[in-house]
Parts: sequence; structure tokens; C-alpha cells
Amino acid sequence: MSEFISPVPLPGPDAKPADVYHEIYPMPMFVTVPTRDLAESRDFWMRGLGFVDLFSVPGQITHLRRWAFQDVLLVPGEPAAAAPAVGVSFACVLSQLDEIAARCEELVPGCTSGPEDKPWNSVELEVVTPENARVVMTAARPLDPDGPQAGWMREMGIEVPQP
Repeated sequence: MSEFISPVPLPGPDAKPADVYHEIYPMPMFVTVPTRDLAESRDFWMRGLGFVDLFSVPGQITHLRRWAFQDVLLVPGEPAAAAPAVGVSFACVLSQLDEIAARCEELVPGCTSGPEDKPWNSVELEVVTPENARVVMTAARPLDPDGPQAGWMREMGIEVPQP
């Protein structure tokens, strides 16, 4: 079995976000987002959601990235008329959620909901981008092995390690 190292840090109060990964690699997954205005979309994804412009071909494509395996391709096209039920989630750390929400709200007032605690032991911020893409920024919470989430997980048959 090969060893895989995730860029997502273990949850905790001192969890630090991963660095942006600037190398080129075969992408196992990416999202393509059609937009009427590449420059406006690029600005929102970078300033609001914290992506970087890995590379752009003017008028054709902008390849954005946060951490390794968090790739988005902005392409010219007609965006959805409304945000779809299906979305895409990107991992972050708890300390980033409020800042991301504030930056997105500054750029497009009313585009966020949350952050909200989820029963699967994460806190999630939903953002509807200018292209009507539904983006969820999700941060894992530290798991208290004696807490309610751990009890819920055990009831479902998931083994929760004890310290």
C-alpha cells in the first residue's frame, strides 16, 4: 500500500492552514466554473475564497488553486441561473471561516450562510459565487472522544479512538 499525505491539517485550536501548492501535477479532481466575466470571477475567488491564480490564458481559462488538490478552472461561458443543489466543498481550518465569510460578504453582500456546526463534526460556510457556484468551506472540529459527536459516530458503528 502506498503512503498518502493529505494537505489537510489535523483539527485543533492551533491548526494552521496548508500552504498554497504551486507545482503542476495530474489533477485527480477539479471543478470547471463557467463565467461571463473571467476577471470578476478571478477577483472573487482570490480575494474572497483565498485561491491563487496558478496560471491564466487571457479570455480562455484561469486555473485557480488553494491547497494541493483544490483546483478550479474558470472558463468563459454562461453560468447557472441559480445556485444548484449540488456544490463543491473545500477543506480549510476553523480559524479561516470567519475571515472568508467577511471577505466574501464585502465583495458580494448576502452571498454567504453560516458558519454552521454540522453533526458530522465539521463547521461549514456556504458561499454562492458570482457565477452561482455553490461552494462550501468546511473545517473539521477536534473530536472529543467522550462528546456527543463521538457517541453519535459509535452508534453508527464508526470506531472512535480513545486517547
